Amino acid sequence: MAGILHTLIGPRVPLEELRARRWRYLTPTVFFMVARVLLLASIYFPYWHMELDAPQYPDGLFLTAYVNHLTGDVREIDGLNHYIGMRPLGEAAAFERAVAVWAIIAMFLLVEGAAFVHSRWAVLLAIPALTFPIAFLVDLYLWMRTFGLSLDPNAPLSAAVKPFVPTVLGEGGIGQFKTYAELGTGYWMAVACAALTVVGFFFHRRAYKPLFDRNRRASTARGASA
Repeated sequence: MAGILHTLIGPRVPLEELRARRWRYLTPTVFFMVARVLLLASIYFPYWHMELDAPQYPDGLFLTAYVNHLTGDVREIDGLNHYIGMRPLGEAAAFERAVAVWAIIAMFLLVEGAAFVHSRWAVLLAIPALTFPIAFLVDLYLWMRTFGLSLDPNAPLSAAVKPFVPTVLGEGGIGQFKTYAELGTGYWMAVACAALTVVGFFFHRRAYKPLFDRNRRASTARGASA
């Protein structure tokens, strides 16, 4: 059992080694720390913005998505979408928004745990944080696609608008409605978290792999002499 734990958690750093090469072992921890703080702070920043231009709204309508709620002209946009048979925006990603904060806190703790695992298995702890930005975009696209392709055929303008896939990023629109969508600060903070975590693992490997190899050679030598 102890051998399995040692393989999973990795070698502990001897005190004299830590004193001699303090920054070698501190560097990955610092990168992981900054990464997880950015991810946690991203909760308070928008992940996605959309502007909608319609003839009856010359100043445009705006929608901002955080990980756990929507803000902006949600009611007005829902009113326009009603005419083409699209479901209310609040019905999209309801489960994702409900669990998002707790999921980010869990990813925060997993990245923190990676700093204390001195083996290659530490990467497994960080996979959720590394893939989170991609998962967010994929989930957003799938919901937009679902809403756009499942229009109510009984809507007032159903005959004028065929099912479509709304544009997730950049310019798009349907009929007289024009949209422009872009990623927000919170999303880029999550991307920065993933990037810093990757850099952290570079220094993590540089710090702990020589120590792991040294301990393995010593263990092999002891086994051979026994």
